[in-house]
Amino acid sequence: MQNTQKLRELTKKLLEINEEARVQYTTRTHLDDYKVNFYEEVKPFADRALMLLKDWEPLAREWVMSNKPKYLYPIQIKNTFENIEMISVVAWQKDTGPKKFNERVQSVEYVLEKLIEEVK
Repeated sequence: MQNTQKLRELTKKLLEINEEARVQYTTRTHLDDYKVNFYEEVKPFADRALMLLKDWEPLAREWVMSNKPKYLYPIQIKNTFENIEMISVVAWQKDTGPKKFNERVQSVEYVLEKLIEEVK
């Protein structure tokens, strides 16, 4: 039961990370006068995301393998880990393509929301 609660909390925090990255990308990154500060913005954000991911991934994988929810599979947990890791860095890069970025964000959102819905 304790792991289930922790999984739910970590999943919600990762949803927040995903949304922060989306907002960063859509509202700030593409401004002409925007200059990113790697050590003050990108690195702390990416480090925070990675710390959460390292706690979340084994719990999520274990839960999915044990409970076998209808539309969630271990490969989606692995892909979500990788997508959040990528999003947490590329959200600050002006040369990041919007289509690929948005697809990653939507994929992450789907898996995380589905997991929250299933983990009752």
